[in-house]
Formats: sequence, C-alpha cells, structure tokens
Amino acid sequence: MKVKDMMSSPVFSLRETDTLHSAREMMQMQRIRHIPIVTADNTFIGLITHRDLLSATISHLAEVDPDTQREIDSGIPIQEIMRTDLKSISPDEHLGDAAKVLLNHKYGCLPVVEKGKLVGIITEADFLKLTIQLLEALDNDA
Repeated sequence: MKVKDMMSSPVFSLRETDTLHSAREMMQMQRIRHIPIVTADNTFIGLITHRDLLSATISHLAEVDPDTQREIDSGIPIQEIMRTDLKSISPDEHLGDAAKVLLNHKYGCLPVVEKGKLVGIITEADFLKLTIQLLEALDNDA
C-alpha cells in the first residue's frame, strides 16, 4: 500500500498570516490536532499542532477569561509559532516508510506533499484504524 491509499484529502489548512484563534477554532470544530500551513498557491510551508497551541496559551492558573484569551490569540499570527523543521512524505511512498518516519521522529502526522504542494495528510490515527482493520481481518480468518 502507498501513502495515497490511506491519506486524508482534502486537508484543512491555514496560511501563515492566519491567527492562533483561527487555528484553535479549526481544531475544535473539525476535531483535528494538526493543521498544515500553506501559501496562497498551496505550497506547504509548515505545521501547527494542538501541542503548539497549548504551549502558546496562557496558563489557566493566570485566570484569564476566554474572551481575553480569544483577543490575545487573534493578535498572534500562526507564523510566530508554526513548525517548519519537519518532514513530509510523497503520496507514492510506501505506508511502511511513513510509519517509520512517524515512529522515529515521534510525529503525530506527516503532511503529504507532491512537487511542493500539499495534497494530503497521514496521521497516527490513520495507522491505528489500519491496525484495527488488520486485527479484525485476522480474527475473521481464525
């Protein structure tokens, strides 16, 4: 199997000028933990994760109300906290190679990029789904 056989596409993405508030809302509404960052022509340039959002959030111990947090988040462009030092993978790579990259780098996802353009995303959850399917198939054969 190839990455393109299991990747999610199209992908929810944002631009580097979008705000932390936009990222937080998209993650909550779409129930996702990773958002690729692209240029206007869909060139992949970075990634923001749920963990990145948590790191950029004022501690609840500071007793900041949600409206204040929203106002702060609305003033922070994603480019300030997005990750750019990460790997991506081609849609034609083997799934095993993608799994090894996720495992060896402790990534939660891999953006799928073809000729510099974002075409999909593959996540740990995708591999868990595949594992469940394989285990069920083995159980049915037994």
